[in-house]
Amino acid sequence: MKRFSFALLALLAFSFSLKAQVYVSTTPAHRNVVLEEFTGRGCQYCPDGHVIANQISADNPGRFWAVNVHAGSYALTTFPNFNNPDASAILGGFMVDGFPAGVVNRSTPDGQSRTTWPALASQQMSQAAECNLAGVVIVNPLTRLATITVEVYYTGNSAVNENYLTVAMLQDSILGSQSGATTWNPGQMIGNQYVHMHILRDVITDAWGDAISPTTQGTLITRTFEYPIPETIGSPNGVEVDLSNIHFLAWVSERSQTYDYQYQGQMYHFTSTRPILNACELEYIQGVDDPIYPIVANVSIDGLYECTQSKNIEISIQNIGSSAITSMDITAEYGGETYNTTWEGDLQPFGREKIMIPVTAPFGTHDVVVLITSANGQPYSFTSTSSVTSLEWSNLEIEGEEETLKLMLMQDKFGNQITWEFTAADGTVLGSGGPYMLLAGNSATQIHVENVTVPVNECVKFTIRDSMGDGICCSNGNGYYIVKDSHNHTLFGDNSNGDFGEEASHMLSIKALDDVEENADQTLLIYPNPTSSVLNIQGEGMTNLEVYNVVGQCIMRNEVNGNVAQINMEHMNSGIYFLRVHANDGSVQSRTFTVAR
Repeated sequence: MKRFSFALLALLAFSFSLKAQVYVSTTPAHRNVVLEEFTGRGCQYCPDGHVIANQISADNPGRFWAVNVHAGSYALTTFPNFNNPDASAILGGFMVDGFPAGVVNRSTPDGQSRTTWPALASQQMSQAAECNLAGVVIVNPLTRLATITVEVYYTGNSAVNENYLTVAMLQDSILGSQSGATTWNPGQMIGNQYVHMHILRDVITDAWGDAISPTTQGTLITRTFEYPIPETIGSPNGVEVDLSNIHFLAWVSERSQTYDYQYQGQMYHFTSTRPILNACELEYIQGVDDPIYPIVANVSIDGLYECTQSKNIEISIQNIGSSAITSMDITAEYGGETYNTTWEGDLQPFGREKIMIPVTAPFGTHDVVVLITSANGQPYSFTSTSSVTSLEWSNLEIEGEEETLKLMLMQDKFGNQITWEFTAADGTVLGSGGPYMLLAGNSATQIHVENVTVPVNECVKFTIRDSMGDGICCSNGNGYYIVKDSHNHTLFGDNSNGDFGEEASHMLSIKALDDVEENADQTLLIYPNPTSSVLNIQGEGMTNLEVYNVVGQCIMRNEVNGNVAQINMEHMNSGIYFLRVHANDGSVQSRTFTVAR
C-alpha cells in the first residue's frame, strides 16, 4: 500500500476539525439506530420491509441505517448471491420465525415485525447514548486495501465494563431479482431488475464485535484495522465488491447475552451481543499520495436497451491524487476499433467526471480497454480493461401506430414465482403480469394468454423471471413462453424454453413498414416475401449471407460470389427471420423476411 502524504492527511484532519479535535465528538448525544433487516431475494413481502426502512432513513438522515442481512431459506444462492458467513451468524443470534423481520438496535432478543420498526426506532433515538463513535476509511483503489480508524468516546458509563465494537461493510446498487418487488416496491426497479441496497457484505471485526474496555465516562478508545477488500464475495455466484458503492458502519453493543426459547418441548439458545448503544457511518475516502493520479473508476454502455449499435461508452474518471486535473487524453479500444478523445475541465481531488465516447457497439460481450495517456499536459500511463455487453434485437415491421403482441405463457406448478414485463427503452413498463397461482400436483401446468399493446418506433424488451431461479419447467411441470405478433407469427420463444433459470430476456425493434421500405437501400432486393420455399437475393458484390432466427441465433451461413443468390427455406418453420448480407466493399445490409406455409 502506498503511504499517504502529509498533504492528504492534513486535508483529512481539516475535514474533521470542524467536528472536534479528534474524529469523535465528546458532547453527549442520543442514540443513533441500526436496523438489521432479515431479508432475502425469494421473500415475497420483503420489499415492503425495504420501503418501511427506507422511509425511516429518509425521516432521520444521519441517524438511522438499515443493514440488509441476506440469510436463511429465502436468501437465494443464484446470482447475485448475497449470502455470507457473518450474515448467517447474525441471523442465528436471534429468534426469527418469519420474514421480513428485524432487530432495532438489538433492543429485543427476537426479530420484530416490519410494522413495529418505526416506533422502535423512534424509541431508541429518544434515549441518551452512553458513547459516541466516528472514524474514517481510506481505500487505495489500486491495492484495494482499506485502512479503517474508529474512535469511541464514552460520554457516560456503560452498565458493564466490557463492550463490543463492530465494523461492517455494506454495498448499494446491486441489480438482481427480488420476489414481490413489482407489487410492494416498484419504485426500486430499473427495468426488470431490483436495485438491492445496503446489503451486508462483510464484517471486518468478529461477527459479534471485538471486545473493548474500559467503558467508563471520559474514556477514548481508538481501533485501527487494515482490511483487504475482496474482489467478490459469495460462493457460488459471488457478487463483485464495487468500491464506488460500498460504505462502512460502526456500532458498539453492550454485552453478550443468551436468549432461551422453548418450542414444542425443545429448548433453543440464541446468543448475540446486545443492545446496540450507538452507531455511525464512517467517512469514506479513496486516495493515494501522488499529486496527479486519475484512474478509471467504471466503464459501461449508455443506451444499453436501445435497438441501435450507435451507443456511447461511458467512462467514469476519478481523481485520487492530491492536485486538480485540468486536461486528459483518453483512448478506448473496443470491438476492433480505436477511439480517441481529449477532455478539459476542473477535476478536483476525490472528484469524478463522466466522459462519453460515441462508438459502434458489436453484439455480445467484449472487452473495453481504456488508456489515460496524458494528464495536465504531461505524459501519463493508466490502463483499465472492462467487459461490456451490447444486446442484440429482433426486428418487426408493422403497419399503423401500434402492435398488439400476444404472450402465451404455460406456467409450471409454482406460478407464484413467475413474473414478466415488456418495457420501453426508457424503462417505461408497457405491460406486466404475474405472479400466478400455486397449483396442486407436482407437475401441474396452466396456460395464460396475455395481450400487450406496444407503439411503433420503439425498442421493446421482454423479460420473464422466476424468483427461485429454476425456470418454469422440468420436475415442476413443463412450462414455456411464446410471444407472437398480431398476425400470429412467432417472434420468439417455443414450447421447450422453460428451462431459463432465474430470467430470460429478448429485445424487439418495432418499425413502421412504410418507413422501412422507403429508407431501404434498393441495391439489395429479396423476393418473394413472404416465401414458402426459395428466397431470391439480389445485391452488388455479395460475399456472405447469414440467416438469424428471432432469438438471435445464426442458423445458416453461406458464401457467395456475385450479385445473385438463392436460399432454400423449405425446411424452415413458419415465422420471422433476419437476413444479413456482407459485400466485398465491407458493407453489411439487413432485411427481414417471413416464411409462411
